[in-house]
Amino acid sequence: MLGRGRRPAADTDPSLRSILITGICGRLGRRLARRLHRERRVIGVDRRSFEGRPKDIEHHQIDIRRKKTQDIFRQEQLAAVVHLGVMHDPRVSQMEHHSWNLAGFQRLLEFVAQYDVPKLIVLSSANAYGPRPDNPQFITEDAPLLGGASFSEIRDLIEVDMLAQSFFWKHPQTETVILRPVHILGSVRNAPSNYLRLNVIPTLLGFDPMVQVIHQDDVVSAILAALRPGVRGIFNLAGPAPLPLSRVIEMTGRARAAIPHFVMQTIIPRLWRFRATSFPAPELDHIRYVCMVDDRRARDILGYTHEHDIQETVQAVDDIT
Repeated sequence: MLGRGRRPAADTDPSLRSILITGICGRLGRRLARRLHRERRVIGVDRRSFEGRPKDIEHHQIDIRRKKTQDIFRQEQLAAVVHLGVMHDPRVSQMEHHSWNLAGFQRLLEFVAQYDVPKLIVLSSANAYGPRPDNPQFITEDAPLLGGASFSEIRDLIEVDMLAQSFFWKHPQTETVILRPVHILGSVRNAPSNYLRLNVIPTLLGFDPMVQVIHQDDVVSAILAALRPGVRGIFNLAGPAPLPLSRVIEMTGRARAAIPHFVMQTIIPRLWRFRATSFPAPELDHIRYVCMVDDRRARDILGYTHEHDIQETVQAVDDIT
């Protein structure tokens, strides 16, 4: 007798089952969908519209917290869920952040367990470790996630990561993969890419930390590698060899202005309050301290390798596709 929501495992060849992508309308989600739909049926969930959607990609313009999300799990036999739908907008209220990121993700985990989805991939971030003056040169996957200590807006991301880790141990029948990429550069509208798009890029006087960046398409390649049967666990992702921040900025061709830290600490909150900047003050630690990761597990187990060199990766911030 089948339990609630359960169906025979042999109903469909697993290789023919659909892949569900949350946050599919983000720039990273679109790039993943466009590479994946050539080989697999792709279903997207995102409350935003999907302009230019390939006809064979099924898009549900819904909130993942709503009951209609469960209907997708009930009606489809999914091979995997790729969760990209983490909200990162620091201007959204803390209550909405918490509800979307945690309540929404908890519901998603319930559906993955209830409907026996074989694979779950969660895109976290190396920022969860936090930029700190006492960080080791390269952080491994078993290091504590301390990024929320000075940056409350990243606490939701850390809690999502922790929920996924808990799910990993409680539901071994699902191959859970947590990916923690370093600063993603490309057409994505995230803090690192926005920072490198500024006409004049501010740095902190006396600080020039080594930084790691990764091309958006290398992140997509890592997700595709993680979809392989048998892969599970936590994986740091990095791109080319690290460089000093000053060198990365130089490669953009933009001007750089070194400003004392105490001045930036005073100015940034005011600019933030008047919406004259997209960077909250705690982001300053990322251009002050080192937060680099060891990604040997991804290279050894996933078979991941970055395909874009440092020049291509940095110049990808001006990619408008």
